[in-house]
Formats: sequence, C-alpha cells, structure tokens
Amino acid sequence: MKLIIAIIKPDRLEAVKQELYKTDVNLMTVNEVLGHGRQMGVTEVYRGVKEMGNLLRKIRLEIAVNEDFVEPTIKAILNGAQTGQIGDGKIFVMDLVECVRIRTEERGTTAIG
Repeated sequence: MKLIIAIIKPDRLEAVKQELYKTDVNLMTVNEVLGHGRQMGVTEVYRGVKEMGNLLRKIRLEIAVNEDFVEPTIKAILNGAQTGQIGDGKIFVMDLVECVRIRTEERGTTAIG
C-alpha cells in the first residue's frame, strides 16, 4: 500500500481528476494549500522595486492505493497536471503502513477499495 501526495496547480485539478477516473482511481482527498517551490512565490515590481508576493495557491491531493495502482496513478497525475512550466508541482510516494475502513473495520488492501 502506498500514499501518493501530489501538489498541483489549482487550474489543473479537473484535468487530473479526469485522468485518475480513467485509471479507476476515484478515492482521493483534496485540500487547498499555500506554498512555493524554487520560484519563491510571485515576484512583482512596484515603483521600480522588486517585491516578493504571497505564497502561491496550490492543490494537495492525497490518494491511498494498492501496489498495482501506483504507476497508473502517477501517470494519470502527470498527464493531467503537466504544462511544462515552472510550478507544475510534485508527486510524493510513501509507504502506507495501515489502512482501516471505519464502517466495516476492514484492514489493509481491502480497506483501500
């Protein structure tokens, strides 16, 4: 079992969701977050002075998957989120030690769905 966390641009959320649905991945958690990568947020010039803006709005997707769905999930996120521009985001893949479905108390790979 793996937990896939993806940080993407807000305007790419619908495209990513559609790509995930095509690969039968439809269980996800979506959060609006703030942050920046190497671009260090928004830079603006005001009266000739370069100023750093606030943190950028991003979307954080959390998707728990069984081993067979790891690569299809990563490819779906890449297909939906990639624009080729700075700030497209990142994908993190972590081991998921346990998963418990609260309603039925199922555990492990069957609890993920």
